[in-house]
Amino acid sequence: MNYRHAFHAGNFADVFKHAILLALLDALTAKDKPLCYFDTHAGRGSYRLDDAEALKTGEWRAGIGRLFDAPDPPKSLRRYLDAIRACNPDGTPRVYPGSPWLAAQASRANDRLVLCETQDDEAAALRTLFRDDPRAHVHRRDGYAALNALLPPAERRGMVLIDPPFEAQEAEFAVIEAALAQARARWPNGVYAVWYPIKSRRAVAPFHRRMSEGPFDAVVVAELMVQPDDSPLRLNGCGMLVANPPWKLDGVLAAMLPALRDMLAQSARAEGHLRRLRGE
Repeated sequence: MNYRHAFHAGNFADVFKHAILLALLDALTAKDKPLCYFDTHAGRGSYRLDDAEALKTGEWRAGIGRLFDAPDPPKSLRRYLDAIRACNPDGTPRVYPGSPWLAAQASRANDRLVLCETQDDEAAALRTLFRDDPRAHVHRRDGYAALNALLPPAERRGMVLIDPPFEAQEAEFAVIEAALAQARARWPNGVYAVWYPIKSRRAVAPFHRRMSEGPFDAVVVAELMVQPDDSPLRLNGCGMLVANPPWKLDGVLAAMLPALRDMLAQSARAEGHLRRLRGE
């Protein structure tokens, strides 16, 4: 696998994904009982925006770079921005936290994090990041296989984030669907969030159709298009599918998506969409 997230850290897709991730975790931690956060493609957990990789693409400038200094950010994004600014106390965006760091900060002392990463150097960096956090358990292994091996968690409550690099492009959806079916059989009440890229909505439609037919009783999809989907050569947008969504998540996302669209648009035809694929 050649994908390195350091080139893309803090881009519009990260902003979208992590704002929703925090909304999910806030909903889950509203109850007192402990939870388990499971990350199938954890990465290194934190990225430098002034490193060579990030500077080479500069993608973060059209992502977190647009939001970081916003004088009066929309209420729906303040929670996310507070978390990012906490990593950059000098007021300059130099560090962008990955999903494991954000999940750890949103979690409580009695919660647990299971973080899977296949690349040796990324897993080593992840272990270093969490060496003093007894809640975090880093596994250098395939995240999809780990779902089958490690679910259900002892906590019985929590969520799984599936955020693959999509090097296999459309074939990745079949792998995700199989993993979700197996995971649901082992942990039917878990919350499952799947991030996916959008070059063309036509390519995503079969995934939506199959998820609307099962195996989950409730599925909601949020999508952000920063460009119209008329070019298969670039990342025009991204989506997050949430199976077993927490109560009132739809309302939170309905407020968040217009704010993300307005602040991250790269075209006058930028759009944000929210819809239920299954359930009320």
